[in-house]
Amino acid sequence: MLLLNSPLSTCQFPVRETLSARPSPPFCHFVPLNRPPFPQHLLRICSTMSATAVPEKAPDDSSKLKTFLSILRKFVGVADIASVRFSLPAQLLEPRPNLEYWHYLDRPETFASIGKSDDELGRMLEVLRFWFTKDLKYIKGKPCKPYNSTLGEFFRCSWEVNDNIPEEANLPGINPSNGSSTVTDGDENVKVCYLTEQTSHHPPVSAFYIDCPERGVSARGFDQISAKFTGTSIRVSPGQHNLGIFVNIEKRDNEEYQLTHPDAHLGGILRGALAITVADTCYVTCPKTGMKAILQYMEEGWIGRSQNKMEGVIFRYNADKDTVTRIKDVPEKDVIARLSGSWHGKIYFTPVGSKEASLLIDITPLFPITKSLPPAEEQLSNESLKFWSEVTDAIVDKQFSQATKLKQDIEERQRQRAAERTEKGTEWSPRFFTGAVTPLGKPELTEEGQKVLEGIRADKFALTESTMKGA
Repeated sequence: MLLLNSPLSTCQFPVRETLSARPSPPFCHFVPLNRPPFPQHLLRICSTMSATAVPEKAPDDSSKLKTFLSILRKFVGVADIASVRFSLPAQLLEPRPNLEYWHYLDRPETFASIGKSDDELGRMLEVLRFWFTKDLKYIKGKPCKPYNSTLGEFFRCSWEVNDNIPEEANLPGINPSNGSSTVTDGDENVKVCYLTEQTSHHPPVSAFYIDCPERGVSARGFDQISAKFTGTSIRVSPGQHNLGIFVNIEKRDNEEYQLTHPDAHLGGILRGALAITVADTCYVTCPKTGMKAILQYMEEGWIGRSQNKMEGVIFRYNADKDTVTRIKDVPEKDVIARLSGSWHGKIYFTPVGSKEASLLIDITPLFPITKSLPPAEEQLSNESLKFWSEVTDAIVDKQFSQATKLKQDIEERQRQRAAERTEKGTEWSPRFFTGAVTPLGKPELTEEGQKVLEGIRADKFALTESTMKGA
């Protein structure tokens, strides 16, 4: 992923998400918006706002950037600004919660389609297709700053999609006449369910779980970042607990794929033209099939338009003796396929022995798909949209001073409750995941977490309020 959108640090640079009306499977058309729409019943919850309050002047993007840069300059030389908590004024924020904004399911149909191929290479390519579509918000939008997640805050949602994808007929192990395989017919819509919770505050970590029961595919992981401001750009890397995304295909003998994250950079701060770039290597491994993919995001030149090029290789490897980290070091005899293209456009793959490249995915026409949310009356007080609703209302109404005060009240309440737990010797326990972090990077659901996912599948959202609150 592009790590600029972690929900875990006050120094985050997510991008505006372009949302659509209900999509027409398998892909849909979207109308770009300046700001993603919020449900109207959530935009008017705030009871503290005065009906006669005079809106304040909203700063333009240039003013926001100058203010933000003046704050960042205080952190030049700091090893990890992601571990430093500092409060931004409300006028610099995008009025939406981080846990609601951030996820890997900008195109959930590519996730649901994982595991359809009867061929090992085909399934690796399905995982890679998901990889290249999961961060469309970075490609289609511009940087913004949502709210920081608070301890115990959680978010749940789902998508109903048709997992037929135009390019899937190009994959090995898929019947090109109907896009089918031995495990799916691909004709009906399927539901992709998502649950995430802020499990730790120091260090800031969130856990997530993705599930598509009809297709027998799931994913999980922790998100944590490390960020450093160099004076001209910000480098964002995975934190120590962020070991990637772990995708499991139950119907394929529980094949597990680990997808690691590359470093990303936010540049253009001094010019006032923010740009996200990636010039790093990441890996996708599946010990059960003995396949590994190396993806190299190419460095951009100093002159000319950004190309966003990448190249990759899929090859046989030994999970117990894996030392290959560069494409050029992969023995030719082990190569199964090669990849090339632009991660902003078209990605192609070429199997060994073939002279013709096939299209894996075309990013160009794609935009993020709208989520399905629990009804407002069934959301808990620490559920992201309801938790931040008063701050959201104030920002939308351009009452920035009021929004800043409300946000600071939340931050102070979180500090006070942390101090109370310390005084009582009480350790924080996540509600839906078994621990704040795990050494293997794979969070486990609690019994309540499993029930929440089952409820999302059945459109049953009633939950009791949490007995312990982080803020």
